[in-house]
Amino acid sequence: MNGGDFDPEEPPSRIDYGMHCLLFPFKFAFAFVPPCSYGGGWYCFVIALIFIGLVTALIQDMAMLLGCSLGIPDMVTAISIVAIGTSLPDAFASKAATISDDTADAAIGNVTGSNCVNVFLGLGLPWMIAAFKWHASGVTPEWARRYGDIDGNTGTDSQVPNLGVSYPAGAFVVPAGDLGFSVAIFVICALVCLALFYDRRNTYGCELGGPRGTTAPAACTLVGLWLVYLVLSILRGTGAI
Repeated sequence: MNGGDFDPEEPPSRIDYGMHCLLFPFKFAFAFVPPCSYGGGWYCFVIALIFIGLVTALIQDMAMLLGCSLGIPDMVTAISIVAIGTSLPDAFASKAATISDDTADAAIGNVTGSNCVNVFLGLGLPWMIAAFKWHASGVTPEWARRYGDIDGNTGTDSQVPNLGVSYPAGAFVVPAGDLGFSVAIFVICALVCLALFYDRRNTYGCELGGPRGTTAPAACTLVGLWLVYLVLSILRGTGAI
């Protein structure tokens, strides 16, 4: 318990014991990550990334199975369950950065930097590998099963019936969905968030914290923006709007 920092005067609570039992499989698995003192920290860095990738794949599979069982579309699962699970570490890191830093730059920079990695590297690297893979393999029975019958029309006057005709040599395909709507809602909410920070800086001299009684409304506003984005995206994804 407590990673060897057991204090007889302050024993772990029942919640600590419960969380320890719940997280023990992950603690046991990550105990095989080498210490930072080995190889200048490179062994720890590489193996920790591998473990994080495995945990991410596990979370994705579990979320997709849950969505399939409950009849929830993959898009809804992605922006709710998966997004919360992958963003909670960023939230705790931002909290620690806010407490330890004199300004909010480290906290906000951590959030924006993390999302830049998710979008640019998290999408770019797999898409690049998939593009090379399908370009090298060409049209296979698996490609035809996945993409051959997808409608490739870009308009009512298009003469392209499906992607099998559009790309006779095969290609990596990502069918367009409702991402544009979600991005538009996110941009609007992000602009409101930036306006809130700008107003707080001019009014109270700070983006985070400030006089008592002003932090709770700001926090509720930010949580409300997330709820607006989530609800509108879900309604769009389910075809309600």
